[in-house]
Amino acid sequence: MKIFTGSLLAVLLVVSTVAQAGVIVGGTRLIYDGGKKESSLSINNPDKVPYLIQTWVDTTGGGAEKAPFMVTPPLFRLDGGQENVLRVVRAGGNLPNHKESLYWMNVKAIPAGEAKENQNTLQIAVKSRLKLIFRPQGLKGTPEDVTEQLKWQRNGNNLQVTNPTPFYMNFMEITVAGKQLKNITYVAPGNTASFELPAGASSGSLSWKIISDYGAIGPEHKSSL
Repeated sequence: MKIFTGSLLAVLLVVSTVAQAGVIVGGTRLIYDGGKKESSLSINNPDKVPYLIQTWVDTTGGGAEKAPFMVTPPLFRLDGGQENVLRVVRAGGNLPNHKESLYWMNVKAIPAGEAKENQNTLQIAVKSRLKLIFRPQGLKGTPEDVTEQLKWQRNGNNLQVTNPTPFYMNFMEITVAGKQLKNITYVAPGNTASFELPAGASSGSLSWKIISDYGAIGPEHKSSL
């Protein structure tokens, strides 16, 4: 009988990861009242480790154009169990006074804790992206008040929605003939947006829900297609 004797080289890679809740931003969107000098949002760190927080505002186009808003503080350390306030201030810009304008507020959290000796750690920076909606002074009401004015129609395999109101309509849910649409987003003031219809939902009853100023889901609205 032949006996094969060999050596097995085992490589053991141990990556120690700690489940971290990360920083928590106090909202999913920020409505900037044009009649005020600034708007604010809370941020807190329930973890034991500190984080470096970086904040800035982008345009929706994502190009070289600079957003007319700044966030203070733009860079700071947030220790474990601590809370801070992000203040958004308008820094110029010729914004429309008859309709809302949309920007993106970015909050990046970078773990600042030091790795322990003989321990591998994986540190991941997490970026939160929130809608920053500028609502001009004198623009009364909320999107929910006028969402019934949206106009719906079918365009090929797409559902087309036209928004004649001065508000951004951020959709939480759209249903046609009992089937929910996927990858829905929003429709800008005075604009039209298109979303792909699910198979077998070319016509029939239509319903939608929008997201409120506070990130809550609004009541169901109904129409027909």
